[in-house]
Amino acid sequence: MNPFMTPPMHHSLDSGAWAIRPLALAALAILSACSVAPVQAPVPSVPLSATFAQGRPAADTGQALDGAWWAGYRDATLTALVDEALAANQDVAIALQRVAQARAGRDAQGSRLWPTVSLQASASRSESGLPAPVKQGIPDTRALRAGVDVAWEIDLAGGVRAARDAAQADAAAAAAGVEGARLLVASEVARQYFVLRSAEERLRIVQALADAQRETATRVGSRLREGEASAFDLDRARAEADALDAQVPPLRMLAGTTQTRLAVLLGRNPSARVVGEGAGFAWPAVREIGTGQPSELLKRRPDLIAAEARVAAETLRSAEARAQWWPKLFLSAVFGSQDLQLNALNLAPVHFSNVVLAFAAPVFNAGRIDAGIRVQSARAEESLLAWQKSVLVAVQEVEDSLLVRNQEAERAAALTRTVEHRRRSLQRAQSLQREGQIDLLVLLDVQRSVLSSELALSDSRLQQVLADVQLYKALGGGFTPARADAAITSLVQRTPQ
Repeated sequence: MNPFMTPPMHHSLDSGAWAIRPLALAALAILSACSVAPVQAPVPSVPLSATFAQGRPAADTGQALDGAWWAGYRDATLTALVDEALAANQDVAIALQRVAQARAGRDAQGSRLWPTVSLQASASRSESGLPAPVKQGIPDTRALRAGVDVAWEIDLAGGVRAARDAAQADAAAAAAGVEGARLLVASEVARQYFVLRSAEERLRIVQALADAQRETATRVGSRLREGEASAFDLDRARAEADALDAQVPPLRMLAGTTQTRLAVLLGRNPSARVVGEGAGFAWPAVREIGTGQPSELLKRRPDLIAAEARVAAETLRSAEARAQWWPKLFLSAVFGSQDLQLNALNLAPVHFSNVVLAFAAPVFNAGRIDAGIRVQSARAEESLLAWQKSVLVAVQEVEDSLLVRNQEAERAAALTRTVEHRRRSLQRAQSLQREGQIDLLVLLDVQRSVLSSELALSDSRLQQVLADVQLYKALGGGFTPARADAAITSLVQRTPQ
């Protein structure tokens, strides 16, 4: 039973209507004075540039990023891994459950705008066992009652509507969070995959040079027996081979840990190998990536879209907090009928009704409402500052990715030339050493220089492709609001009425 409900009474509704009309007229007057300010889109704390400082004109193609950007690397293994991860990753599943929670909260808040209707029924029987003359004053009774109970809080100040729209903005943030989780998963799978391939490549380089060093040590041992080399030369050759062998375990550990990380991303058993040996792997060619303008990040990055939705939600909750100062109007009504029996005398079924219009306005609450308004205003300001910071960080991530990408391209070109020259010098040094024209120390120095340059080139190629992955992630990975639930995303711009 509604707390504003009085016990059922038998009366005419017409008699109570005249008492309700003055309150209704007062409610309409208050409603016309109450309004909720529209939700304004946030503005970055500092003006954004028209272009990225590290961007190149040729790189800005003006074309939208492909949503499945990982497929552009033309690596079937990578594409299969990302697709599997997006379907099985637990973080994506968790984000989807958050969407379900937010939508349920939105529906719950929206239901407050509508009346609550419930059915009620009761049956009672009372027998005293007293003599019949006494029962005239204390009769035996049997009552059957059924009715409909209606309760409604009329939203005069718009606080309930503000709460509903805030919940809708929460749902929009959760929907963008799903796309953000997908982007993080896809980029992390690509990152771990390329780290794995780089570790395998460096492992092959080290093992090949270690084999060459052991062959060199074998030749030195033969020359030592013939008196053409010293024990120092032999120890030096063996030490170089052992040093290369010592680099193998860390590379194997790196390859193994990336396998387990990929397994977790794919929702698989980390004890099982995920990716096979990539003997035929080739580093992808450098691609042109259209960056667009910095301002486009505001509607392209899922995290910024979610942060903007949270700003809208907290702003609407501030309006809800301010609405607590306005009067509240409650309508309660019960309609039904009952069948009554007194001392075995059946009375005709009668109808009953009870209508109450309650009015409540805050007068004194020791500053509780004002404190709630200040708390919510601070939360709204905090969400705005968080969004503004996220915008600056997003631009920074794009700029840093472009810088690394551009500089690593120059580094890779120089290292490629260095490797070519040092490989040719190694061939000449091996020939000269076999002919006895140079000593072993010179050959070992040349071999170390080849190893260093080849490992540096492999690392540069890895950094290039990781910069590409980071750039796709920083740009939003081709996400657009249209890819999310359009019905939810549009709620961020909704203005409470």
